[in-house]
Amino acid sequence: MDNIIYSSAKSMAQAVRDKEVSAVELVDAHLARIEEVNPALNAVVQLAAERARAEAVEADAALARGESKGALHGVPFTLKDSIDTEGIITTGGTLGRKDFVPDADATVAARLRAAGGILLGKTNTPELTYAGETDNLIYGRTNNPFDLSRTPGGSSGGAGAIVCCGGAAFDIGSDTGGSVRGPAHNCGIAGIKPNSGRVPRTGHIVPHSFGAADSLTQNGPMARYVEDLALILPIISGPDWDDPHIVPMPLDDPSDVDIGKLRVAYYAHNGVNTPTEEIMAATRTTALALDDVCASVVEDLPRAIPDNPDINNQMSQADGQAAARRLLAKYGTTETHEWIARLLEKASENMVSVQEYTAMLERVDAYRSEMLGFMQNYDVIVCPVSSYAALPHGESMFNEKYTGIGYMATYNITGWPSTVVRGGTSPEGLPIGVQVVARPWREDVSLAVAQYLEGVLGGWQNPPI
Repeated sequence: MDNIIYSSAKSMAQAVRDKEVSAVELVDAHLARIEEVNPALNAVVQLAAERARAEAVEADAALARGESKGALHGVPFTLKDSIDTEGIITTGGTLGRKDFVPDADATVAARLRAAGGILLGKTNTPELTYAGETDNLIYGRTNNPFDLSRTPGGSSGGAGAIVCCGGAAFDIGSDTGGSVRGPAHNCGIAGIKPNSGRVPRTGHIVPHSFGAADSLTQNGPMARYVEDLALILPIISGPDWDDPHIVPMPLDDPSDVDIGKLRVAYYAHNGVNTPTEEIMAATRTTALALDDVCASVVEDLPRAIPDNPDINNQMSQADGQAAARRLLAKYGTTETHEWIARLLEKASENMVSVQEYTAMLERVDAYRSEMLGFMQNYDVIVCPVSSYAALPHGESMFNEKYTGIGYMATYNITGWPSTVVRGGTSPEGLPIGVQVVARPWREDVSLAVAQYLEGVLGGWQNPPI
């Protein structure tokens, strides 16, 4: 029974269906694990234990009647605190919402529960999700399960930490500049940023209809195993008739992908931010693993990539963070975390004129066009997730190491799907992820390659906590 919390969500669901384990036993096992590790991690910030147990009892009774709610029947999960959950405090890490209880689930929450998933509670996030580390004035700091003195990343740091430890089968993160992929890298789990326009953001602290930056933010699953990303993504995808940017595009099955026909490009250095030797080595090892099975594997860096940091900075700062200021005003927040305060101050210094802003938008479109032209010759790009493994708390914000997110932010700008899977280990024993990027709308290709790499490179490993 102890080991089932480290199984995949898919295996848990099958065990419940086969009545090898009850939903009540699964929920209780996960709650016990949260109780064991959370004092050190501070990953889960709200628990709904009583409700979860009641839903587990109902799930078992339904199975006894021969009824099933769906593919996640009886599987316990958590949700990032930036995602609205009916009846459970949802702060988004900002003081103006410290007591806010939504009266409805966000679209992704509702879809997971409708498929039989049982929500255990909420996981920590920085204020408004606006940081690469996880800390806020309501709940404080979340720690990395491989080294408590280090960050799990952000903004889905609580999600990454508790999933890694077996406290939840999966979580849903949000990713504007790497907030799913960074914590997956730091915590040694799998995570996918879906294609822009795939998963509704309705009910997320950073709403849809966010102007020029809207396409950057995507909700995506985080789990210990790639097969769970493939299980969960179809459940949360598709139009909800609220988020105006969601496209009813088919989502193909990763199991139908013929890896042997894929053309792969890889780069271990983006020409701007130098990764550690271990991260570059992990990327090359990944490329070698694919060279054994794919049609071609070529070292090739898109010419547009070195422009990414400048474009990303312009997109996030050109309006003086006016959008963030509107969010803070909307939620009634008057006291902010120091990271938000510094972002607002920095952005004010870099605010541009309307003419310069429209020129920036033209530059973004040209960047996307050039990247698309590069991808005409390839099906997959493999590259680092970041320049560093998990850093000591505070080191990844507002210094030269913060620029390491450029490896991820590139694919927020293009909007393409990107999956992270563990590909190595640092000398300090910290996980190293690799990023598997696919063509537009080809999450199936990204997931298929990531699942192959998980099998070859080992994937998730149990942390010492």
